Amino acid sequence: MARHLITSAIPYINGIKHLGNLIGSQLPADLYARFQRGRGNEVLFLCATDEHGTPAELAAAKANKPVAEFCAEMHDVQADIAKRFALSFDHFGRSSSPQNHALTQHFAGKLEEAGLISEVSDKQVYSNTDGRFLPDRYIEGTCPNCGYDKARGDQCENCTKQLNPVDLIDPRSAISGSTDLEVRETKHLHLRQSALRDELDAWIDSKSDWPVLTTSIAKKWLHDGDGLRDRGITRDLDWGIPVRKGDADWPGMEGKVFYVWFDAPIEYIACAGEWADATGNDWERWWRTDKGADDVRYTQFMGKDNVPFHTLSFPATILGSGEPWKLVDYIKSFNFLNYDGGQFSTSQGRGVFMDQALSLLPADYWRWWLLSHAPESSDAEFTWENFQQSVNKDLADVLGNFVSRITKFCRSKFGEAVPAAGDYGEQELALIADLTTRIRAYEGYMDAMEVRKSAQELRAIWVAGNEYLQSAAPWVTFKTDPDRAAAQVRLGLNLIRLYAVLSAPFIPNASADMLAAMQTEDTAWPDDVAASLSTLVGGHAFTVPEVLFAKITDEQRDDWQERFAGVRD
Repeated sequence: MARHLITSAIPYINGIKHLGNLIGSQLPADLYARFQRGRGNEVLFLCATDEHGTPAELAAAKANKPVAEFCAEMHDVQADIAKRFALSFDHFGRSSSPQNHALTQHFAGKLEEAGLISEVSDKQVYSNTDGRFLPDRYIEGTCPNCGYDKARGDQCENCTKQLNPVDLIDPRSAISGSTDLEVRETKHLHLRQSALRDELDAWIDSKSDWPVLTTSIAKKWLHDGDGLRDRGITRDLDWGIPVRKGDADWPGMEGKVFYVWFDAPIEYIACAGEWADATGNDWERWWRTDKGADDVRYTQFMGKDNVPFHTLSFPATILGSGEPWKLVDYIKSFNFLNYDGGQFSTSQGRGVFMDQALSLLPADYWRWWLLSHAPESSDAEFTWENFQQSVNKDLADVLGNFVSRITKFCRSKFGEAVPAAGDYGEQELALIADLTTRIRAYEGYMDAMEVRKSAQELRAIWVAGNEYLQSAAPWVTFKTDPDRAAAQVRLGLNLIRLYAVLSAPFIPNASADMLAAMQTEDTAWPDDVAASLSTLVGGHAFTVPEVLFAKITDEQRDDWQERFAGVRD
């Protein structure tokens, strides 16, 4: 039994996320976690809310709530939405947890001992109107690299270039909009990432199986321009993890907190500690190679904008500590999902947000479309026409129609029990051989985290059942050879159970409905497809399920397209 540690990029606490955020990390991570569990492997799947830094403070101020109260409420909101999307986290933690406070301070102390922390007099932007230093994300302006006019002071979300606030053209305060800004000096701690450049370069070179998207972004940050730069890890903020070196004070850093980019990825480890405290499990066997984590395969899922921090900065923290922490084995990165001719926008409310999606249709409809159109090799685009077509053709016409036809026909001719008569013949054996080939291919794509190809192969497996049913035509066979028809129907009912098992990573709720209709809890993976298709024996009772997937009408499609083109309050 293999052991898989799986993390998805932790979402900011500052609001409900849109579908582009969902497919960029959490949903494909859940797909992989469910698949590995289905194969019988041991999985620890972790995520959390990212609660420190500017986004939290600004969102709390907008909501007119203390930031700690706002974060606690939004964590519960995000956890609830994740549950309703059937995201199977073993723990959904918080970067503001005591565990993350202690671990972040621990890492800072170890890095300081290793000579990898320097105290630097930074030039930082001060807003005379707001009467305070402005951390990077409190400053907006025009990106000097691509000209995007809403770039933040730490990174341009349009071209992903790392920035310093003083680089911005026409900078303004994100709090008040004031341009009455000046540069003042303030002391901060920097992580000497540049001292680890060669070690990081060699480590990335060793990951020959990483996606090109992941490696190319990491290499660009390592070698373009001046190469990997040292980066500040503290900020002048009230909300955050206080700057300490382990349990000791850090002279000169009183009143400062660690920068969110430094503490947020450490939460992956701290989250396991939160999980252990809640369950009594041992978290170190997952994260420390001297405590058993050397046989763990660690996979991260994220959008391409998060790649630099996960390929360089977080590994620099781990490597620089000199301690035996588990480094990531594979990073699955995604391009962006755009929305109907433009971009999803949290600030402008353009596109469908996770809570809104669930108010329209059950989670499986969205899960299937997003995963089957995952932006792997390039950016992808959500359109209502494509969504309608995919739901109606893939889910309703192929899978749903198969389940409905075979169960209703069996009920009408044999009753609500698996018919026992007849044996599988050449046609059934040919289908089993075809399915065996396809299921092995499906497993290969899933193991390789090729999400779109996995969805295509799964759909082909559904189609094979439909083609068999159409060719075998038990409704015709029944007229002259009832026993032969009984065998055909028995295979069809077993296909429903098989489809439920194979489809669970993509559409877990429909999978559960299919298993319930077949009145079985047998979710054994089909290592032997022939044996799997004989699981439900003659006399086994079943029920005809409700419609698995309702079709989306043209009227619904047009209404939703108009409704979600506007601005969210």
